[in-house]
Amino acid sequence: MTTDTETENIQPAISAITKIFRKHHLNYDQIHYATKVARKNLDIQRNKNPKQKIDRLSKDDQKKLIQYAYSQKGDTGLLVKTLFFTGTRISEFVDLKIEDFFFDEEIVVVKNGKGNKQRTIPITNALAQEVQTHIGDRQTGYLFESRLHNKYSPRRIQQIVKALAKDSGITKKVHPHLLRHSIATYLLEHGMPLEQIQIFLGHERIENTRIYAKNSTEQIREEFKRAMKSL
Repeated sequence: MTTDTETENIQPAISAITKIFRKHHLNYDQIHYATKVARKNLDIQRNKNPKQKIDRLSKDDQKKLIQYAYSQKGDTGLLVKTLFFTGTRISEFVDLKIEDFFFDEEIVVVKNGKGNKQRTIPITNALAQEVQTHIGDRQTGYLFESRLHNKYSPRRIQQIVKALAKDSGITKKVHPHLLRHSIATYLLEHGMPLEQIQIFLGHERIENTRIYAKNSTEQIREEFKRAMKSL
């Protein structure tokens, strides 16, 4: 555990690191990668105790966020819904293009996954129809574009999600990666096998996906009920 004195001693380093991340406009995944490489270069061993809790939005907050987003002008509602339903990393999300969507099959191809890997994920029929309406006659280009018809920056998406959550009355600190955690946990609680969630999220190792099982209180509750029926 870090003491108050130790915390005070590293404040200058925290401020310096924050300035570097802000200067280069690094998103969540890039910061994670940069930290990983820095630890390796400095030969700093990672704590072997795995993180035991993954934060998520409650079902009520999920609905509140999406409903509030749809009350705003433009494509804000669809943007948040797509980010949530696809479970994409923010770096993957901003690069989604119209030509990545195959509406007849109700799938989207994520082409710039972590490690430059590509994966195919399903989308709901309702989302597919909304996206088709959103793009209209456009055949190419980014799915969501700024007023200058450029793709959104990861930082801008972070700002949008954070502002929507705050204005909708959600007290939890909300960021795009929290939506990814939330949909993964939701899928697990509703019966999707862990191995399929691994593919959906683009995790290279099943251990990265298994943490959701450890945090699924709903699943634990249902398994308990099922087990107790035999008594």
